[in-house]
Parts: sequence; structure tokens; C-alpha cells
Amino acid sequence: MKAAIWLAVLLAGGAWANEPSAEGRWKTISDEDGKPRSIVRIEDRAGYFEAVIEKVFFKPGESTDPVCDKCTDARKGQKIIGLKIMSGLKRDGRSYEGGEILDPDNGKVYRARMTLSPDGKSLEVRGFIGVSLFGRSQTWVRE
Repeated sequence: MKAAIWLAVLLAGGAWANEPSAEGRWKTISDEDGKPRSIVRIEDRAGYFEAVIEKVFFKPGESTDPVCDKCTDARKGQKIIGLKIMSGLKRDGRSYEGGEILDPDNGKVYRARMTLSPDGKSLEVRGFIGVSLFGRSQTWVRE
């Protein structure tokens, strides 16, 4: 009986390992105009997922070497390219929860959750205050 239980556990773990992961490069889309805004890399760091901005698609008149001047934590004044904007999310199947996300446009930090599409090609990223009902979502597209 014990062998059957272990076999079931191993098979279940193997099936989860074959599901797509949020790891990789993602194109973020602006809420304002629907255009691509940045490329973000999500990585698994010892079971916690984090994201760093790799590239920014600049609007006309924007600085091409921006810093997070609205940030209020240790990221204040850091360059946007290379900035860690998300950390602490734990994976549960296609859901990722328990972390936080920074909006570099306003400098605010929000609780975060992500949901990966079944095909792994899109990612719903939600930042919120308190409960998930009070927040906003973006859909990121795998790059």
C-alpha cells in the first residue's frame, strides 16, 4: 500500500512538472493605450518567483534612461531597466500568490497574484491592496 501511495505522489509531481511555468520573458501591455510597455523576465529563485524589467518601449519624449523617482523604498533612484518589480510569489499549479509587485509609474507596491493560461502563452498579473477585489489586472504575453 505504501508503494502505491508513493507512486501516486511521484506521478502527480511529474504531471505538475510538465505544466508550463511563468518563468521566461513577458511583454507587458499598457493599460492606457494597449501598446507594449516593457519586457519583463520572470525567474524562479528557490521556489519564489520574481520579475525584473529587461527592456522598456519608450513613448515619444520619455527619457531613455529612466529611474524610479516615485519609488519610496530602497528602489528609489534605481534605473528602471534591471529593476526588480515583483518578488515572493509561490507557485500552486498555474497560480502564483503571496508576493508583491511594484508599479514603477507611481512607485506604489501592491500584493500580487498571477494566473498562467493553460497553454502558457499569456499571464494575468493582478496587483491589489488588501483583497484581490480592490486592484487591477494586466495580461502579459509570452515573448
